Amino acid sequence: MVYGSEEIEMQNYLKAGEKRALSLSNRGPLKFNNDGTLHKEIIASYSENGFYIFEKVFSYDELLDWEKDYLNIIERFPVNRTSKIDMKGRPAIASDCKANILYWSKPLADPFGGTDLANGRHPVKMIEPKPKKDDPDEIIYLTQGFLQFSDTFLRAYGHPLLLKVAENINGEDFVPFTEGYFIKDPGLGASVAWHQDGIKHWESPNWDQYTHGFNFMAQLYNSTPGNGVWVVPGTHKLGKIDIKDRVKKAGTERLPDAVPIVCRPGDVAITNRQALHGSFANTSSDKRVTLNYGFHKKSSVLNVLGGGLHGSPKVYDEKHIKERSRLIQYAISARSQKYPNEIPYIYKPLEKYKNKYIWNDQARNDIRDYSLMDISI
Repeated sequence: MVYGSEEIEMQNYLKAGEKRALSLSNRGPLKFNNDGTLHKEIIASYSENGFYIFEKVFSYDELLDWEKDYLNIIERFPVNRTSKIDMKGRPAIASDCKANILYWSKPLADPFGGTDLANGRHPVKMIEPKPKKDDPDEIIYLTQGFLQFSDTFLRAYGHPLLLKVAENINGEDFVPFTEGYFIKDPGLGASVAWHQDGIKHWESPNWDQYTHGFNFMAQLYNSTPGNGVWVVPGTHKLGKIDIKDRVKKAGTERLPDAVPIVCRPGDVAITNRQALHGSFANTSSDKRVTLNYGFHKKSSVLNVLGGGLHGSPKVYDEKHIKERSRLIQYAISARSQKYPNEIPYIYKPLEKYKNKYIWNDQARNDIRDYSLMDISI
């Protein structure tokens, strides 16, 4: 393959970034102490770097179920942004939802960078490689609210060890953020410009490195330097960053101190939402499909007016938090039905209601359009 100078620079950047990433001590199996607390080495590394990679969390058999489900889901996507039908003429997935479920982009584009979208938190546009002539006009690169459409996603959401991690990081009363697929098809996948998650609390006297919670990123396929998320280690502790200034000083949007999240299928990355992160257009030959979902500290959201990025802006009172958190209990129920020999996680805020939140057909109707209640700060 013959590369132009721009592509050669990019390939060199990807290789150098991978070398930096693999030099960090922030990957390994999920480990807990005897008292159920997250292993001190994991906590220390996560605190230092702002992300950690848990290796081989999901089994091969579970990945096969997930892949089968995912391939069925993409067949049910609408044929274009305005269509209500899929490629087989059936009603498209999410076609009757009130919430914004599917996010579209031109191939290899950066739909948010340099715009006022998402409260302007993506101030610098990434390089947008030129798509091929026969590429589709638009692609779906992100979904939200997908626990209502995917049992395999719901069961993954209820993974007891990952929920135990959430408890260790955010406290036993942790609450949901939002859930969806990130889809980075080879030669098509869109960029996500450099940003920090979080609208609220940046000037709060109680702000700390855990204020805006975290995301889990569970990988169905390989996450590589070419298709994966990049993070600038340690930036989760710096407060609100002037991203434009960082890029200006670097002379490029290829930030020299950033590293890619490199994962194998079944690995799960935990990433602090305050860390400076983003991803480049996927010009590689590798597909990435990521289950992306996050959790907040209850103290960060209770009686706070939401940022309006996910769901409508509203004050998150106890009633709202309880109703949105029922998805955790449904997920625990769904996972227990599939894996009866696995010890389920006990979600203490809703433990006394566990017999109310049993996963069945009635529950499917109950969670319709649940993402309208997403908790975004």
